Amino acid sequence: MAFRFEDLQVWQKAMDLDDQINQLCKAFPKEEIYVLTSQIKRAADSVVLNIAEGSTGQSKAVFKVFLGYSLRSAIEVVSCLFIAKRRGYILEESFKTLYIDYEVLVKMITSLRNSI
Repeated sequence: MAFRFEDLQVWQKAMDLDDQINQLCKAFPKEEIYVLTSQIKRAADSVVLNIAEGSTGQSKAVFKVFLGYSLRSAIEVVSCLFIAKRRGYILEESFKTLYIDYEVLVKMITSLRNSI
């Protein structure tokens, strides 16, 4: 693999979840396309992008900063999931699965950040 981030399990997990969020949003109502759909997709993308950007040839301190951004974006995704559930856009089962997956991702990001 050409770039360091590609080997990071946390980046791979974030990519998988990003795909799941993108798929989930296809079922959201059209009136949410520029509101909740856009917000949750940008937040999920941000998790992936900040891990990648921070890992590439920068200092450990800078990488930690970008992991912090990624962590906050992951929490934003979870908050968006709560909104989507409350508005009836996702079923409880889908919510629980994604909630647990993001909980795991947050722990992975936190562990990586603490290990640097």
